Amino acid sequence: MSKKNYAGIPDKYARIDEAKVVLIPVPYDGTSTWQKGADKGPDAFLEASENMELFDIETRSEVYKKGVYLAPPVTENSSPEKMVEAVYKTTKNYIKQEKFVTLFGGEHSISIGSIRAFNESFEDLTVVQIDAHADLRPEYEGSKCNHACALHEASKTTNLIQVGIRSMDISEMDHMDENHVYFAHDLYEDWQDDAIGQMTPNVFITIDLDAFDPSIMPSTGTPEPGGLFWYETLEFLKMMFKKKNVVGFDIVELCPNENERSSDFLAAKLYYKMLSYKFKYQNYNEEDDDE
Repeated sequence: MSKKNYAGIPDKYARIDEAKVVLIPVPYDGTSTWQKGADKGPDAFLEASENMELFDIETRSEVYKKGVYLAPPVTENSSPEKMVEAVYKTTKNYIKQEKFVTLFGGEHSISIGSIRAFNESFEDLTVVQIDAHADLRPEYEGSKCNHACALHEASKTTNLIQVGIRSMDISEMDHMDENHVYFAHDLYEDWQDDAIGQMTPNVFITIDLDAFDPSIMPSTGTPEPGGLFWYETLEFLKMMFKKKNVVGFDIVELCPNENERSSDFLAAKLYYKMLSYKFKYQNYNEEDDDE
């Protein structure tokens, strides 16, 4: 990965000492079991970001001016366990610097490390998983750090809420709290309010891009029919940023296809939208507190 500023922003907004946001790329694809290519996801995301207009119409903001530092990528790939440890240490380092830390994968196993770091850093953490797959297996193909195990640790150590699930192994039922699961086939009118009501004040969001319907997000490792769509997903994200302290997030499983670039751009817009919501509603909540 060549070193460039995120989204081609001016250097003054890209320096670590000035930036409020840190973006950690993790080009890892060591445990994928079907389509390979998630290791190319960060580069495709960054390239699409360079071609994105940076005024967010909805929030009337240019959030890049808060500063986004593009960190050196985490390239450890000698084993899933060592990758997870490297992601954990890197994430923890930037959290300690009081940055708003975000990550872009890579496959979903990277989230084991990121969630571990956030869970140690923020009290009573809720993890909101937006995903097609449950990812709750204790171990898969000889490793606890497989993509199929991405949320198992979080299910035991955090308040885990799962949204968009529509594919899983029966064994994962043993590790699932169905009261905190919003299956894709069963989303009802007020599900978003109910999910928000189950969250603690501090929230970390992990988004597997296969949560989206393949009609708008085909370039992912394991696309599943019947997924979420753009505006319903943004509505849910906006509610979380308005009502909770979102402490960080990661986005994973972009598996780019040179013949289909819209998925890269969706990932780029999603990331920027989440930053726009974070700083729009963080400031809004601070103003409320002063009144």
